[in-house]
Amino acid sequence: MTQLPHYPLFIDGTWTEGGSGQVMTSQNPATGEDWATFACADASDVDRAITAARRALDDPQWRDMTQTRRGKLLYRLADLIEENAERIGRVETTDSGKLLAETASQTAYVADYYRYYAGLADKIEGAVLPIDKPDMHVFTRREPIGVVVAIVPWNAQMFLTATKLGPALAAGCSVVLKASEIAPAPMLEFARLIEEAGFPPGVVSVITGDAQNCAIPLTRHLDVDRIAFTGGPETARHVVRNSAENFAVTTLELGGKSPILVFEDADLDGAANGLIAGNFGASGQSCVAGSRGLVHRSVLEALIARIEEKMTHVVIGDPLEATTHVGPLCTEAQVSRIEATLAAAVEGGARLRFGGARIDRPGNYMAPTLVECADAESATLKVEMFGPVMSLLPFDTEDEAIALANATEFGLGSGVFTQNIARAHRVSARIKAGICWVNTYRAVSPIAPFGGFNQSGYGREAGTEAIHDYTRTKTVWISTSDTPMANPFVMR
Repeated sequence: MTQLPHYPLFIDGTWTEGGSGQVMTSQNPATGEDWATFACADASDVDRAITAARRALDDPQWRDMTQTRRGKLLYRLADLIEENAERIGRVETTDSGKLLAETASQTAYVADYYRYYAGLADKIEGAVLPIDKPDMHVFTRREPIGVVVAIVPWNAQMFLTATKLGPALAAGCSVVLKASEIAPAPMLEFARLIEEAGFPPGVVSVITGDAQNCAIPLTRHLDVDRIAFTGGPETARHVVRNSAENFAVTTLELGGKSPILVFEDADLDGAANGLIAGNFGASGQSCVAGSRGLVHRSVLEALIARIEEKMTHVVIGDPLEATTHVGPLCTEAQVSRIEATLAAAVEGGARLRFGGARIDRPGNYMAPTLVECADAESATLKVEMFGPVMSLLPFDTEDEAIALANATEFGLGSGVFTQNIARAHRVSARIKAGICWVNTYRAVSPIAPFGGFNQSGYGREAGTEAIHDYTRTKTVWISTSDTPMANPFVMR
């Protein structure tokens, strides 16, 4: 019998098995077969990783490293990521079912996030304050916030790691990165590149494990200074409660139920492509999936016809094949949840225009599905599907479209398709979401901040401001007077 690849934990510069000996098995979503095993961290492993991170902050190797030198390490890491993008992408595809075309290209692109923060590493500046006391020189400096816990989900892990690890390392922090216990292999492959890049031991540790044994002790640990979390709202509530133990500064990037608004003057081919990208790209497994398509009634049928025609050319198959457009979902549970939600939507009056069922082949395959909703209460408009399901609902006026767009507890992404520039400005200003794409969808850049409103979380990742979130401001007062400090009990 062939032995499966095995991934240990990476703690304090050393590859190690978990303290409890717990091992999980990962399945290939395209086949349903076991393909790898990985060690799971327990509370003792968490403590080792955080203790190492705390020690690294005081180690001259990292503490006294110049900001420019930190930047050079990040440049080195970026080069290694780019060189290994195809290999890591192949591991991620095997582990999560995402298309190799996407995982390899996304991995290569995230190298630019590390380069962006490498360039910012020696641009972290303080200021001299024009203080109102003539015999004082007062200035501020930004210092590393400390030990950072970065928690990422499986669906875009290289990207979501870069938005946390890049600014944290540029700022001089140390990081314990927790990969999801679902499909963690690419994160552990990435740890090899961190080791090869030459970061001192303890600066970055990479672990994984379940909630009870790993995530809870990690987010409650008293030596944690900052938590950067991406995941679901329910898990986030636990993270926030746990952070009450250590008062760690916390940012949350959570789920979404993003609207895409298509107005009567939109280029319908572009709008159809935007809806397809927003719903069937990554098999719909994206926090910014545009799964609430709001379409002006006058163009609804014409838009559906374009979507249906384009989908006849879509290939569903092996995610490792270059010709595949839609692959499997990561877990069997996602497929079952989608089936139940679709059944509830149809019972409530929704109409399936295509798809709506599993694909009869090994693996977690769900057919791309278009749901024409009877009203705003359709189940598919309420639930974050995390699969290839597009829901369309007609509107008649601009105000109605905006009201429908904002009728959600989430607020991460949004899209607007119109050729009216005035409308684009009006509508994008009124939609309550952290991102609004106009006549495009799912575009990202290290230069552009990313984050949500409401139940989609708080805080921003990427952009120049993100690096300041990994620092604390210290104010330094220096007396410039030759006269000794006066007796504080003698009032003048």
